Amino acid sequence: MLVHQILKSKADDGVVTVAPGWSLAAVAEVLSARRIGAVIVSPDGKAVLGILSERDIVRELGRRGAGCLSDPVEAIMTRAIVSCRREDDAVTVMEKMSAGRFRHMPVMEGEEMVGLISIGDVVKARLSELSMEREALTGMIMGN
Repeated sequence: MLVHQILKSKADDGVVTVAPGWSLAAVAEVLSARRIGAVIVSPDGKAVLGILSERDIVRELGRRGAGCLSDPVEAIMTRAIVSCRREDDAVTVMEKMSAGRFRHMPVMEGEEMVGLISIGDVVKARLSELSMEREALTGMIMGN
């Protein structure tokens, strides 16, 4: 299964982005309200400056306390972004996510973000693919 197929299967709510100057408290509110695990930091919704996850915020809270909530997202966002393309396959993306120990990956077309996938999206797609393969093999064995 390819990334563009995974994107098609997702509800099209778009990618949630925040501007670089947002506070950690404002991002935490968005994450909670939208029930999502990460946001892309972008000045225009297309260029990716960084990514900020709920785990990043919790780590900073644990390290510094509630005072960090007024800090801008640039202070703790991940800047070294690993991305994928629409043409990449689910197994390759899953391997990158597992090796890098992250759960969200922007889908890029050149310098422009066209989507965001999570490890949950990739696992769901892979399980669906494996189920179809199993059914096909069972059908071949049974002579169907």
